[in-house]
Amino acid sequence: MSRYHCPEAPMSRLSAALLLLGANLLGGPSALAQSDSDVYNRIEELHGDAAGFDRPLRQLVGAMRSSDAETIADLAEYPLTVKANGETYDVESAEDFIDNFDDLVTPETRRAVGRQQYEDLFVNSDGVMLAGGAVWMGAICEDNACEASHWAIIAINN
Repeated sequence: MSRYHCPEAPMSRLSAALLLLGANLLGGPSALAQSDSDVYNRIEELHGDAAGFDRPLRQLVGAMRSSDAETIADLAEYPLTVKANGETYDVESAEDFIDNFDDLVTPETRRAVGRQQYEDLFVNSDGVMLAGGAVWMGAICEDNACEASHWAIIAINN
């Protein structure tokens, strides 16, 4: 079965950071304060299957903490766009990701994602942003009607 990615490509890390900065400046410190239920509801509203997001998120955070390339590779949708070392890579397979893990996911990104808190996630129509844009996850449609989907890493921006 072919796979279709429902949301548009995720915004760049810089764009996301500027959006968050603007929200903070316009609304003060409380503009960024959100509860777990706020995040959950936003995911459900924009992507559906918010309950299904929890497990892959926990797996990703744990795998980043322990530099578990295999688990991270299994959570990704391919081809996967990775920005690292001033270059953009289109990673074609989990095997390619695992073989090049240390070059594709910096220690800074691993630490940032490993510290991710649910209430600090940023959610928009592109997907769910972790660690200030270092990683994006999205709901990947299983068919044209998008009646079934799964959560996956859709971009890494070191």
